[in-house]
Amino acid sequence: MKPTRREFNYALLLSLCSLSLRDANAQTQLRVNGDRIMGHINALAEFGKNPQGGVSRVAYSDADKQGREYVLGLLRDAKLDVSIDAAGNLIGKRPGSASGLKPLLIGSHVDTVPEGGNYDGVVGSMGAIEVAQTLAEKNVSLRHPLEVVIFQNEEGGLIGSRAMDGELTERELDLVSRSGKTIREGIKFIGGEPAKLADVRRKKGDIAAYLELHIEQGAILDTEKIKIGVVEGIVGINWWDVTIEGFANHAGTTAMNNRQDALLAAAKFIEAVNRVVTSVPGRQVGTVGRINALPGAPNVIPGKVVLSLELRDLDAAKINSLYEKIRTEAQQIATASRTKFDFKEINVNIPAPTDTRIRSLISEAARELGLSTKLMPSGAGHDAQDMAQLGPVGMIFVPSVGGISHSPREFSHPEDIANGANVLLHTLLKLDRT
Repeated sequence: MKPTRREFNYALLLSLCSLSLRDANAQTQLRVNGDRIMGHINALAEFGKNPQGGVSRVAYSDADKQGREYVLGLLRDAKLDVSIDAAGNLIGKRPGSASGLKPLLIGSHVDTVPEGGNYDGVVGSMGAIEVAQTLAEKNVSLRHPLEVVIFQNEEGGLIGSRAMDGELTERELDLVSRSGKTIREGIKFIGGEPAKLADVRRKKGDIAAYLELHIEQGAILDTEKIKIGVVEGIVGINWWDVTIEGFANHAGTTAMNNRQDALLAAAKFIEAVNRVVTSVPGRQVGTVGRINALPGAPNVIPGKVVLSLELRDLDAAKINSLYEKIRTEAQQIATASRTKFDFKEINVNIPAPTDTRIRSLISEAARELGLSTKLMPSGAGHDAQDMAQLGPVGMIFVPSVGGISHSPREFSHPEDIANGANVLLHTLLKLDRT
């Protein structure tokens, strides 16, 4: 007996629901290839390898260029449409199955600090490429377009991501990078076109979301034996150069009570920074990490000191409050020591809270994979804070053994790296369905 139209439609609906359930179940079982990720991490570590066991693959160096060529090959192997944008970022794209949807971005960076480690940035980059390759191998199509982005020169000031959100200025292009090249020269060296940076810029709302996997670079997850860090936000970072002017004079003939010792004032200033920053509750940090005393002779009272001041916190208002208190302390030191303090703002990275919905999806993905989680801030800067100017962002941390980073001794266990990549994969799938 021929079925009625209603019966036919009902059977078709059941069939579609069954297919949808099978697809959902298949996606739930998806896992990345952890051995392949480690193979890529170890292969990339050959570019810029140093005797200490880490890498010196600073942006715009020969090692950086060679490493990027290797990464381009990986992006192609993952069946992505690969290009180098005008800022020098490596981008691999795959179209989505639904029309009119904004792209989902995943990625990180592969440049390092001098004498750095093999995991900072690299885990997130290789993890993102592995996610794309896993999707391609399993014939899983996303509704949204997918972009894997390997940002250039993250360690030198988030240059690639700042170009993408339009913050990179013309003046900065002529600053000298750690490679010895200017930023402008460096961008050309890696295949970009600094004269066309306007083509790279995206507006708020141009992306559906950005996800970044990264090593923690601290010891919280490792110490507490927690598998996944769900990042609540990336701290703001404010940096000043502080110049202290005293009076250089003969160290043997100038009485102690007649001195205008800029270095002594600097020492009191450094102590004051520590005292002010620790005087209020919270997770804020303050650092004086560089100091230069002039003229720098053993028998001359220092007449000038230039040092750095850096403040970090998730709350921009707290950074400003601490800075004002430090300025007040500096003025008191200047009066007592007959010196003069001058503060020059060098860099401001505003705090970037992550998206609450994405945090929930990361936690949910980790829980379904049987992984413990902890909500935590990022004390280091990341490209995600620039992507937060364009759309919602999320960050996933995996443990760093001993909390060591920016060092050849930097290490994360292969199992933890695979866990992080699987959380990245399943968070991406969840985002795609919402």
